[in-house]
Amino acid sequence: MTVSPQASPALIADTTMHDIVPVGGGDPWRVFIHVPSGPAPEAGWPVLYMTDGNAVIATAADAMRAQAFYPLGTNVGWGVIVAIGYPVESAYDPLRRSWDLGPPPGKTYPPFHEGTSEVRTGGAGNFLAFIEDELKPWVAGRTRIDGKRQALYGHSFGGLFALYALFTRPLSFRTFIAASPAIYWEDRAIDRFLETFEAAVPDGLTANVILSAGEYETGKLAPFQIGADDEQKRLEQKKLTRTDEFARAMAERLDALPGIRASFELHAGENHMSILPVTVNRALQAAFAVRQGNIAAAERLPR
Repeated sequence: MTVSPQASPALIADTTMHDIVPVGGGDPWRVFIHVPSGPAPEAGWPVLYMTDGNAVIATAADAMRAQAFYPLGTNVGWGVIVAIGYPVESAYDPLRRSWDLGPPPGKTYPPFHEGTSEVRTGGAGNFLAFIEDELKPWVAGRTRIDGKRQALYGHSFGGLFALYALFTRPLSFRTFIAASPAIYWEDRAIDRFLETFEAAVPDGLTANVILSAGEYETGKLAPFQIGADDEQKRLEQKKLTRTDEFARAMAERLDALPGIRASFELHAGENHMSILPVTVNRALQAAFAVRQGNIAAAERLPR
């Protein structure tokens, strides 16, 4: 075996990274953008926006590259991926994501670690305004996009943020993917925005909403958790989060509204974190579907 004496960094094809400071100042977001190498379609590229960008960009880009070459077999075409993260080497910045993804008014919590800052939530409005008013125009200035085919994906707190975006700026995206959404968070503070949205659903709204949970986010433990030291603690936490129950009920409630097609998916064998790559792929299938409507229509909730 012969190995090259000098290692080279492994890069994500057709993907660039940009640290963007908002117009009003403050800490930058690290934005990963994947633009297919081919010419943009006449209508422009569909775009998938993703929270927790550091954790999802590589999975999303490679999953699309693997499938978009065979659109008739996968129903996945090419599109632009915009993953919004932070200038850190790790998959997450827990402090900043708590603020960015938490619906207002939010609360203040003890630090994650001794000697670090308090944890604050409630900045989702500011984060969504950055995406809508600054990031989207920046993306549109880099390549031709299809303004009618834009999607938003988020997992956990990001799933909660996707619902917040739907309820407060329902025309901002055509498709909303809320994976394992933390609907329980802060005594279901998201319900206040849901109720306001229900009272005044915009005329002409056409939105596809996909909510999901993993099999082991239900009331049962994953096999590797049974008998573990924290077994009872995990069971008690499940009684609080009730991820599958709340997500399923939310999908049924939204599917009854005019202009919304909502569905719920339960992914076998997955827990709260292992569901991430599964739902990243589902987001690609929804955002970049070649034959529109086939995915969600096949999985409508029964009336």
